[in-house]
Amino acid sequence: MKKTLIMLLAVFSIAANSQNAVPKSATDIAPLLIGEKIPNLILKTSENKDINVFDLIRTKKTVLIFYRGGWCPYCNLHLSALAETEKQVLDLGYQIIAISPDAPENLKITVEKNKVKYTLLSDSKGELIKAFGIAFEAPENYKSVINVHSKGVNTNFLPVPSLFVVNTDGDILFEYISPDFRHRITSELLVSVLKNLN
Repeated sequence: MKKTLIMLLAVFSIAANSQNAVPKSATDIAPLLIGEKIPNLILKTSENKDINVFDLIRTKKTVLIFYRGGWCPYCNLHLSALAETEKQVLDLGYQIIAISPDAPENLKITVEKNKVKYTLLSDSKGELIKAFGIAFEAPENYKSVINVHSKGVNTNFLPVPSLFVVNTDGDILFEYISPDFRHRITSELLVSVLKNLN
């Protein structure tokens, strides 16, 4: 009986640790797929207020962006390009929401730097990023910068830069995921995708 109990505890411990573990590399992620429903979790606004993801997407079809942080020059270029394309996205009936592990106060800096009008949200704990299956273990040379920008909450993970288009029920209609952080979907391709989805 004692052996069985120890074995069960060991199995549960391994299962719990594997659920908390993130892949070692950006190429090892297992993201949610088109047709799956996105998770409903609480994130933080730039004012450090709790916000339910589904409360936002229920109002309008959504282009959901996951980026590494305001410290990443490739992310800033992408966020700026999205800001320039936002009117077209809105005209097609979609909103843009961008999520990173940055702390809420650092979102304000990103908004000003990139002249962003759309919504930025903080997922410093990585709960949504991990639930989407796009988190991976940050290389050593990034750990100090993500620690600083998350105000000490995130010390070990990064999201693979990703874009998901979701409907008001939370179903994924389209996704673009690039393990190479230098490659992002172009604004032209995004607009074309949204037109086709309509």
